[in-house]
Order: sequence, then structure tokens, then C-alpha cells
Amino acid sequence: MKKTILLADDDANLRRVTEYQLHDEGFAVSAVADGEQALEALRGGTFDVLLTDVLMPGIDGIAVVDRARAIAPDVPAIVITAHGDVATAVRAMQLGAVDFVEKPFTKERLVLAVRKALEYAGLRDENRRLRALVQERATLETFVGGASSLRAVLDDLARVAATEATVLLLGESGTGKELAARAIHALSRRKDAPLVVVNCAALPETLVESELFGHRRGAFTGATEERVGKFEAAHGGTIFLDEVAELPLGAQARLLRVLQEGEVDKVGASTPVRVDVRVVAATRADLESRVKEGSFREDLWYRLNVVPLRLPPLRERAGDVPVLVEFFLAKAARKHGRAIPTVSPEALDRLERHDWPGNVRELENLVERLVVLGRSDRIEAADLPETVRRETPRFGGARIEIGPDGIVLEELEKGLLEEALRRHAGNQSAAARFLGISRQTLIYRMRKFGL
Repeated sequence: MKKTILLADDDANLRRVTEYQLHDEGFAVSAVADGEQALEALRGGTFDVLLTDVLMPGIDGIAVVDRARAIAPDVPAIVITAHGDVATAVRAMQLGAVDFVEKPFTKERLVLAVRKALEYAGLRDENRRLRALVQERATLETFVGGASSLRAVLDDLARVAATEATVLLLGESGTGKELAARAIHALSRRKDAPLVVVNCAALPETLVESELFGHRRGAFTGATEERVGKFEAAHGGTIFLDEVAELPLGAQARLLRVLQEGEVDKVGASTPVRVDVRVVAATRADLESRVKEGSFREDLWYRLNVVPLRLPPLRERAGDVPVLVEFFLAKAARKHGRAIPTVSPEALDRLERHDWPGNVRELENLVERLVVLGRSDRIEAADLPETVRRETPRFGGARIEIGPDGIVLEELEKGLLEEALRRHAGNQSAAARFLGISRQTLIYRMRKFGL
């Protein structure tokens, strides 16, 4: 495909000669007679190089180069100057021109300047591409570990980040849902626009709609001035709604309108406000169960659940604990100005055996505490909290704490049944699948324990 040159020169004869020379070298040329026409062409077309004379009536070539940076910043500019006019050439280079040619110039000098400009643009684009790859790698590397369950999620995350799809991040507390949301934003085309993080569980119920969608002055008692909501603040970028399941139903209805129409209904306003926002939501709750309970809108669930990504808990990431411990030790040591301690094999074994109900966040906090309170350059098993030191036996992949007096098997069975039913909001078929038994067996055992 031919490269296109935009040529601006008020000298008709020189313009025709220059256009012919460039055509002869295989370039497509769009020629205009002054600076105003050049800027108009840049606004409406796509060009690979801008070639402009400096001395033109009205808007001169220097002004064209200056204004072109805002209109078409990726188009390299070359200026045509009078012989010996070094000051003008320097001024043009300071404003962003990549080269200049002096009158009278040969065809060879002209073509060399154009090819250098094209080479410059190619190198710049390649540099951007490489920086983007480095940014993507750095962003995803914040998820430390190599477990296949995590790698699969990161692969999906990288693919969905490049789209505009709404993402629903699922997972227990501490699994890295906010980190995933930040990675999605950093790898998206919106990365240079705002990322607004909202903890829906922390918003006061009486103010949640005002916080998210804004309000007009006088909309309610205490609304003494107009407020810009979180969605307006995120215009052009991404909004991360953490713990979205905790939104009250009224706010859910307004959120649905944003997703459907791209409009925000400010509290107390008569007309909506247009917003361009990508939504990434997260929850540790079972939204399907919340829908059945009536505490979460079914239509909103479908809108949020376009691309669900489940972040695995640490107990499912076999082998990642040692890598994470090493990473967090180095991080905490840098933060607090300490030497990086080593970890004894016994201590590491205890860390690997622990269930980590608080997931990666719990592990990071513990490692930082060990660095801060450490009395030597080696972490021993005795330095660990008692809950981590205590070895919990495994039974078929599950971990069950057994006290010195043993356990009552029937109480254990009843507890498992209750937990399965709780997790699945009383759905017997789902609870049975969770326990690996038939629904009939589940019902029989429920009756046995009066559940």
C-alpha cells in the first residue's frame, strides 16, 4: 500500500514539481496551496508524512507544524526552508518536525527526507508496541504464581482487557479481584483515562445513589451544591464496582440504566447525563442465589455477567505458596529497610499446608509481620502464628481440624450438609453436586438430622 504524503506549498510551480517527484518514487500525494487547507486535510484524512513550506500566506509552515501536533500527532512533519535559514529550521524541529529540506533541493534529498520520516514513524510505532508488551507483562506479573488455574484466568483477562466487554470478577476475599480490575484497565484502550474504584459495601445506604450517580443542588436535605458522581468521574475510563452484590435495589435500577443506555440519572435532575464508562464489577457473594432471594435484580445480573472470571483461592493454587512467600519477603524487606530473611524448610512446609482462608492478602500480611517483628535473618516454624503451626490433617483433599479428644462423626456430617445448603441457598440439587452425592441421598441425610 502506497504511503501518502500531504504537501502544502503556495508556489504552484514548486508544488507541481515536488508532487511529480514524489509520485515518481511511488508515493501517493495530496497537495494543497496553504496552511489552512493543510490543517483541514489533516482533520479529515489519513497521512503518513506532512511536507510543508515555511513561507506561506496566512498560516505559515511553522504554525502548521505546531497545530498538527494536536490534530495528527502521529504524522511526522518535514519543513521546506529558504537556503541558509537555519533559525527557522531549528524552530520547526523544536516544534516537532523530524527533518527539513533547503531550497533549492534535489529529488534525492527530498526522497531521503521522506524515507527518514517514514522510518522514524515506524520506529516510534514499534517502540510503542514493545512498551505495551512490557506493560502487559508487568501488569500480569503482579499476579505471582504459576498454578494452571491462575494462568488460565490471566490468559482470559488479557484477552478481555482489549475489548469493551463488561467483566464480573468472582472469588473469595483476598484473591486479588481489585488487582485484576486494575490489570484490565491498564491493558485496555482506556488506560490513559481514569480508573475509579468504588467499594459498594462501604457506601452508606442513604447516600449510595448520590455517590455513584451524583446529585443536583437542593436534591435533598444537605445537598448544598451539585455533586459529580463516580460514573461521571470515570467518563472515558473504567469504573470498578467492588462487592456489587451489596448495592440496594434502587441503586441497582440506576446502574442497569447506565449499562443499557450509557446514561446517568442524577438525583434530583430532570435530564440524564451521557457517560462513556466501562464497568468491571466484583463480588464474593453467589449472585445467582441473591437473585433467587430477590435481593439482586436478575436483569442486572445478566448485564454484569457478560464475561465472568473466577479468581481461584490460594488453597487451589498448588505450589504457589513458596513463590508468593519469596515475593512478599522481598517486597516487605524493601518497604521497611530490612534484609530479606530466609525461611526454614519446616516453616515453609507449615505455610504450604495452611488453608489460607484470607487467601493471598492473608499470606502477604503475615509475611510482612514476620519481616517487621523478626529477631534473626531466618524465619522458623516457631515464629509462625499458632493457627499456621497447627497441622491440619487431610481427608480426601479436605482439611479437618481434629482436637485431642477426637470428633463426633455425625456432627461433622451434619455440619457439612448445613454448609453445602448454605452455600447454595437451600438448592438441594446444587448442594448434592457440591457434596458428590445424589439428591435422594442428600434428602435422606437431611431428614436424618432434621434439616
